[in-house]
Amino acid sequence: MGLKRLTILGSTGSVGTQTLDLVRENPSAYAIAALVGGRNVMMLAEQARKFRPEITVISDETLLPALREALAGTGLSVAGGRDAVLEAAGRKTDWTMCAITGTAGLEPTLAAVRQGGTIAFASKESLVSAGDVFLREVEAAGATLLPVDSEHNAILQAMADGNVKSVEKIVLTASGGPFRNHSLEEMRGITREAALRHPVWSMGAKISIDSATMFNKGLEVIEASRLFSLSSTQIEVLVHPESIIHGMICYSDGSVLAQLGSPDMRIPIAHTLAWPRRLATQAPRLDLAQVAKLEFHAPDETRFPALRLAREALMAGAGAPAVLNAANEVAVAAFLDRKIGFLDIAGIVEMVMQELGAPPVPDLATVLAVDAAARAAAVKALAKAKAA
Repeated sequence: MGLKRLTILGSTGSVGTQTLDLVRENPSAYAIAALVGGRNVMMLAEQARKFRPEITVISDETLLPALREALAGTGLSVAGGRDAVLEAAGRKTDWTMCAITGTAGLEPTLAAVRQGGTIAFASKESLVSAGDVFLREVEAAGATLLPVDSEHNAILQAMADGNVKSVEKIVLTASGGPFRNHSLEEMRGITREAALRHPVWSMGAKISIDSATMFNKGLEVIEASRLFSLSSTQIEVLVHPESIIHGMICYSDGSVLAQLGSPDMRIPIAHTLAWPRRLATQAPRLDLAQVAKLEFHAPDETRFPALRLAREALMAGAGAPAVLNAANEVAVAAFLDRKIGFLDIAGIVEMVMQELGAPPVPDLATVLAVDAAARAAAVKALAKAKAA
């Protein structure tokens, strides 16, 4: 068997770097066709020198001269900007990691889908915002879609027997983030630094804030509905602070199948990288005797309204999930810039959802238009939040 050719979209992010860790540990199995990074020139250049891709792309075209300088004398091909990202994403490869955060990952992910290979899917926002459009593209291209989120990957593994019609419901677990035991009043004063300190997982800034608000879990409910053709009532969320059980399937015969593992993203990444086989990793082995106990409790949607908003968007359908996602991206960016408070994030999203509702999204152009409208509405809502 020859080398499996890989493309990594979002190579300098948390998922991208962990994917490359696995590639480095298995040099005889994988070759890098393309690396696509965002703004971290030095890390992207270091990755390119180490893995020698056919093309190295930086999405921010203004940083292309810096990337060229960093890779001068290496003989490596470099490019920058939107068109270069889409060209790299659309190259014919065996496997593509799609890990560009937010809606920015939608077009590159679709470009990767259209070449019909195996798509390891970590950019959930693309599926949330453009669910029907996205899945039509997957079917048309004959692409294989493998979720990388630990929860959805767990469901995929637990559903390996293919008895989809016998599934009564699935359970997605949530760590609860750093504020699961905070009162609503305590949450009013949460700082950027506190929200970025996740108690279990090592993640990028945007997903860390989404975990703290539980918007991440809300987006995962929508994603699970798309991936597994389930209604909102068939998807339960349980707070599980230890993050040992990542997902469960409850079957019609009363059986419950769960996937367990240490909270290490290399495990689900490796599952998709070697699928349908298994790949050895250096992830810590699970010691249940040391863990001793596992806790579960229902999420509090008063303190964490993100779950309620996500379910409302899912049930409204059409463009409502795109509205929710775009408004959340704007609100999270504002919180990270210290322009609004922690609790304002959900408030802004709800304001935008009430204003825009569920517009039709029959194609990609409409999805992008709804996304832009929601962002504009969120910017206006930010001004109201700051003035309050």
